[in-house]
Amino acid sequence: MIRQDAHRIDPKRRATIDPKKRQFATPTYKQQDYPHRLNIYDTPPTAEITLEQFEQWAIDRLKVLAEIEACSYRNKSPAETESHITPLLQKFLPLSSNTASSNGAADPRLRNERQKDHYSHFILRLAFSATEDLRRRFARAETMLFRYRFQKDDSRERRAFIESLNLDWEPVSEEERNQVAENLIGATLGLRRVDEETWYKVDWEKVAELVERRSVFMKRGKAYVPGREQLSMIMAEFTARLERSLELTSRALPRLDEDDRLTPILNHLSKNFGSAESVYSESEGHVDGAAITASSIDSLSQHFPLCMRSLHMNLRKNNHLKHFGRLQYTLFLKGIGLSLEECILFWRQSFKGKTDDEFNSQYKYNIRHAYGDVGGDVNRRGRGYPPYSCQKILGDNNVGIGQTHGCPYRHYSVDNLVGLLQSTGVHDKEVLRGVREDVGKQRYHIACNRVFEFSHKNEIKKVKEDGTWSQADLDTIVHPNTYFKRSYLLKTLAKAPPRGEA
Repeated sequence: MIRQDAHRIDPKRRATIDPKKRQFATPTYKQQDYPHRLNIYDTPPTAEITLEQFEQWAIDRLKVLAEIEACSYRNKSPAETESHITPLLQKFLPLSSNTASSNGAADPRLRNERQKDHYSHFILRLAFSATEDLRRRFARAETMLFRYRFQKDDSRERRAFIESLNLDWEPVSEEERNQVAENLIGATLGLRRVDEETWYKVDWEKVAELVERRSVFMKRGKAYVPGREQLSMIMAEFTARLERSLELTSRALPRLDEDDRLTPILNHLSKNFGSAESVYSESEGHVDGAAITASSIDSLSQHFPLCMRSLHMNLRKNNHLKHFGRLQYTLFLKGIGLSLEECILFWRQSFKGKTDDEFNSQYKYNIRHAYGDVGGDVNRRGRGYPPYSCQKILGDNNVGIGQTHGCPYRHYSVDNLVGLLQSTGVHDKEVLRGVREDVGKQRYHIACNRVFEFSHKNEIKKVKEDGTWSQADLDTIVHPNTYFKRSYLLKTLAKAPPRGEA
């Protein structure tokens, strides 16, 4: 008897390919064209980029998406959101229209911008496909970004982009339109004549937003959508495609686990959604010309974020802080520009109950180590440890009873948090209500920014009105040292006379 599977090919065996013939094979990967400014991100990128581009492009896009999400959490109006993100897009993710260049889409500058936009989207798609929460947040922020760009696009280019998508929109014939004319007029706000619009029939699930608002006529599972609602249809299509793609990407993620180059970058990006920690550099906390000495810390503490102000208040109350509190506070003081010598002096004066010998033997070495003055492997080449970011402080799970480090918005009870805020001068009921809501939804950095904006509302208004700062200078704070620097500069600028005055 002949076995029926005798001639089956072993799936583990692979065809032998002559390496000499590979050079003549049709290339699988090629440069992509970007005829349109807008992109619905259906086609994955295929060209090669460097690891540096891979990471930096993703960080730049992450910065924009984090700000979009922050605007949403703070209930900013569409006009306020547009004003906030426009300068950030120009800085981190510019995307010019074809009419911005005499060469149109063939302009190398436009192509580079669109390539960065294309690749950065797919890189973050990899980073944020791991969990349902990340997928949901990413899809929401990307949809908001797409909506903003769609509304700002040139009408002619926008129409060409839509036509290129080959969407399943069925045009309503004149005959059918006239048959349901009364229904269309009744369901469409402000419509007087049906021939004023071009009509499409689409599955109602694709325009759920319009159905929910009861602003379209429905018949046999189809929604009759006027051309004026084109934006809603495009947004629904964009979101649906992105959500499906994110699900597929999540299934493919395990294949990346073996890539030691990409996995650490993607993990780092996903942990910093909403904070964009990677864009901070140690020098950003320094204020040029500011007198940062041991004796000035008390007066400067008014500019500290709540986490550091709480540590300072506890230090002054108890003349002592435990190890992790000292480390968090020492690195913050180092980040605002306090020298090693002044830092040692500050701590020595603060620990009033300790003798010189006790201080030198128990505390001095740790301060020097944080600054990189001592330690193995020259302790990061003499630079010591960087100041803690909000993300690192929020991620500390070892804040127990009796500890004073960490983030008050996360690690304090709500009642204790409100009491602490009131002790620092925050009594506005609306602000405190917003903080409670933010904390309840685990939006800790938004709560902190809410307090900052309330405490500096007059100064922010002034620098905006006189043009001293642009909206790009007021992006979401994601680092304690950035909080200090911005507060210090705002208070200083507010005291200065207006431009043109002596």
